[in-house]
Amino acid sequence: MSRTIREGLELTEEQHGFIALARDFAEREIRPRSREVDEADTESPLDLWAKATKVGLSGYMLPAEYGGGGITDLVTQCLVQQELCYGDVGIGNFLTSSAFFAEPVLALGNEDQKKRWITPLTGDAPPVTAVAVTEPGVGSDSASLQTRAVRDGDHYVLNGQKTWISNAPYAQWIVVFATVDPALRSRGVTAFLVERDMPGVTIGEPMKKLGQRAIVNAEVFLEDVRVPVENRLGDEGMGFYGLMRTFDGSRILIGAGATGLSRAALDATVKYAQERTQFGKPIIEHQAVAFRLADMAARTDVSHLVTMRAARLFDAGVPCAAESAIAKLTASENTTWVANAALQTFGGWGYSREYFPEKWLRDAKLEELEEGTSDIQRLIISRSLSAKQADKG
Repeated sequence: MSRTIREGLELTEEQHGFIALARDFAEREIRPRSREVDEADTESPLDLWAKATKVGLSGYMLPAEYGGGGITDLVTQCLVQQELCYGDVGIGNFLTSSAFFAEPVLALGNEDQKKRWITPLTGDAPPVTAVAVTEPGVGSDSASLQTRAVRDGDHYVLNGQKTWISNAPYAQWIVVFATVDPALRSRGVTAFLVERDMPGVTIGEPMKKLGQRAIVNAEVFLEDVRVPVENRLGDEGMGFYGLMRTFDGSRILIGAGATGLSRAALDATVKYAQERTQFGKPIIEHQAVAFRLADMAARTDVSHLVTMRAARLFDAGVPCAAESAIAKLTASENTTWVANAALQTFGGWGYSREYFPEKWLRDAKLEELEEGTSDIQRLIISRSLSAKQADKG
C-alpha cells in the first residue's frame, strides 16, 4: 500500500503522476549524477535543469494560469520534493528553486507583475532565479536589513551587499529584500525585482561549501542600482510579510527534502547491513546495528509526519509559523542523525567517497542552517508556546 493511501491523503491522478515522475527522474537522472556534481564543487548541473524543465518538474508547482503545472498545494509539493531529494538533496533543491523566487511574487505582486515574472518560469528555457535576503551582518533577523532602497522619482536606488545567495552566479532575476528605513525594522522591509544586467549589480565568486554543492552560492553587490518603481513588489514595508510567508512554506519544503535524504540513507544502510557479513552473519542480525536501523526508521517517519502536518495547515490557510519551524527543526536534525548513523553502520567504508554516507552527512548539515538555524526554529517555537500561555491567562 502506498504511503499516500496509508496516510489518508486524497490525491488526484495528476498529483500521483507528478510524484511518480519525480521518483523516476530521481532514479534515472539525479542519483547517477550525485557524486559527479558534488565533486564539481562550484558548478550547478544546468543540463539537469534543462531536462527537469522538459518533463515539467521545474515549474509543476507554479499556477496554471501562468503556464505552470498547477500543483500549488504544499502537500503534493512535499511529496514530490521528497522523491527528488531521495536522489540527491542538493540537486533536488536546485531543480525546484523557481518556487522560492515565485513565492514573494505571488504573495505581493500585482497581476501584471505575476504575468511578467512568473510566466517565463514555465517556458521551455526558464531563467534561473534567486532570492536575496541574507547580509554579512544579518542572518535570521530579517527585520534588521541594511541594504537601502531610496526613492528617486520613478525609480528606487539600491545599495548594499547580500551574501550566501543561492543560484546567484546563474540567476537572471533576483528578488532583493531591502529597507526604505532601517529605523522602521520590519515595517521598512520592501521587495524589489532586480535584473542581473542592471548597472551596478555585481556577483561575487562562488563560495566553497561543505555540502549541497549542486546549489552554488555567492555574494550580490548592489551599487546605485536603479530599479523602476513598477519592479517593487507590493507597497513599501510589505516585504517582511511576503518574506515570512515565503519562509513558512520553504521551511516545510526543507523538511520534506531532509526527509527524502533520510529515506535514501535508511534504504541504502538496510541494504548494506543485509549484505555485509561480520562474525559469521549479516550485520543486520547484530543487535546494535538492528537497533540503530530502527532508530533511523523512526526518525525518518517522524520527520515525514510533522512535515506533512505543517503542509496541510499551510494549504488550509492556517497560521503555521510554529508548525513550520517544528517541521524544519525535526527533519533537519533527524537527517543529520540518520546520515551519521548510516556512516557509522558502513564503518570505514562510510568515511570513504566510494560510498554515499560521507556525502549525505555533509549535505544534511546545511538543512540545520539554511533559512533560519535550529536555534532560530527553537526560538520561533518557544515564542509560540509563550503566546499560547498568555492567551490562556
